[in-house]
Amino acid sequence: MNAALKDQFGRSIEYLRISVTDRCNFRCQYCMPLEGLQWLPKRDILSYEEIAAIVGQLAPLGLRKLRITGGEPTIRPDLDALVRQLKAIPGISDIALSTNGVRLPQLSRDLVAAGLDRVNMSADSLRPDRIVAIARRNLEFDPVAALVAAEAAGLGPLKINVVVMRGVNDDEVVDFARLTLDRPWHVRFIELMPVGDLRDVTDAHVVPSEEVLRRIATLGPLTPTAGPKGNGPAAYYTLDGARGTVGVITPMTHTYCGSCNRVRLTADGRLRTCLYGDHEVDLRTPLRAGEPLEPLFRRALENKPKEHFLLERRVGGLRALSEVGG
Repeated sequence: MNAALKDQFGRSIEYLRISVTDRCNFRCQYCMPLEGLQWLPKRDILSYEEIAAIVGQLAPLGLRKLRITGGEPTIRPDLDALVRQLKAIPGISDIALSTNGVRLPQLSRDLVAAGLDRVNMSADSLRPDRIVAIARRNLEFDPVAALVAAEAAGLGPLKINVVVMRGVNDDEVVDFARLTLDRPWHVRFIELMPVGDLRDVTDAHVVPSEEVLRRIATLGPLTPTAGPKGNGPAAYYTLDGARGTVGVITPMTHTYCGSCNRVRLTADGRLRTCLYGDHEVDLRTPLRAGEPLEPLFRRALENKPKEHFLLERRVGGLRALSEVGG
């Protein structure tokens, strides 16, 4: 059996985030320019079979957990076909999906039948007019209805990711936290990450997680808890009597790089060892040439940085978060 995958700092790499498209049906202020980006040509996008082939080469090395992302992954046709292929790979124990939730009511049952385990849904507001303002698209989206549909289909635990933006949606923090009182949902508040071309637009809107927790505490005492099953860096808390949890993810005020177990695969087949680093390795070209990927993967891990460069604003090669799937 081949040696398990570890980076130069001894961190075990068992988690791959897979972007299946760079496109999205939203244009959220913090994620993508209003006019969109220069989309990748179709010939450069990995096919589902190619994605499965990459995972198939990495699973024997210790890869166990996958997350399908975008852009918005549910706009790529027949996503359940990819889930089914990935689920069939020996060693893969967990497949999750990150989505804005717009298509969850239509797709949840097929995704569950294909083998999807969990969903993280982004929801930056509960107010219809504000959802339109933040997404800069009017798709008549109801995030609570989407979560109810996902729950009814058997997906769980359900995690709701809220990017908190000062002066934009920070007045809804308590409203989101209330969702956890009556439902077994897990609301995670994420510090805004100013990246790429949107850095100057978003920098002033960062709300520290300590402030978020103080606001939630107006509902009652918060008790630290282990939180739901998953692979992420959130710190979780429960309100008295709540069925769910609240969590905070703190890339701006407290890094969590010491326990990082993940790498990312872009839609055009580049392996990115850090979301906010600038090191990438092309896997698509050698894959299509029939070359083994293990040496490239191990070489990439030798260059995985100890921590991200976000606070120093040294984020290379990114115009927007949508390019690497967050």
